[in-house]
Amino acid sequence: MINIRVYADTSVFGGIYDNNFQDESNEFFEEVKKNRFVLITSAVVQAEIEPAPEKVKIFFNDMIEFAEIVDISTEALYLRDAYLKAGIVTSKYSDDALHVALASVSNCSLIVSWNFKHIVHFEKIPLYNAINILNGYSKIKIFSPLEVIKYEEE
Repeated sequence: MINIRVYADTSVFGGIYDNNFQDESNEFFEEVKKNRFVLITSAVVQAEIEPAPEKVKIFFNDMIEFAEIVDISTEALYLRDAYLKAGIVTSKYSDDALHVALASVSNCSLIVSWNFKHIVHFEKIPLYNAINILNGYSKIKIFSPLEVIKYEEE
């Protein structure tokens, strides 16, 4: 089995307790526990989880044993700034760009997110990938958990 390096942003952890995203978020994390995915998350996610409800923090802490947590690097900040300079998102949403940068510099195959405005968006994904290529990184696939979990054949 090939383990796929998948970066999960804060929205996926919070999705566990959101009625709209609960089932797919839970299934994604179950597949992480079954080693279908290598879970990558970051210091940015840790910081964003801090003000979250206690149950989200507890869930995140439980998942740390299954995760590799990447630190914010100069390399990631440089790539984030390239995204901002390209106008993919404004500086107000620089942490969203940083999630993509961290995943890219950490050699993730894909990102999962419920952030449809700044990350999982059909106009933004090719722009992130163009900047990645210009800066010597691979293209990265960006999906919601809904699109990566396995479904039983009926």
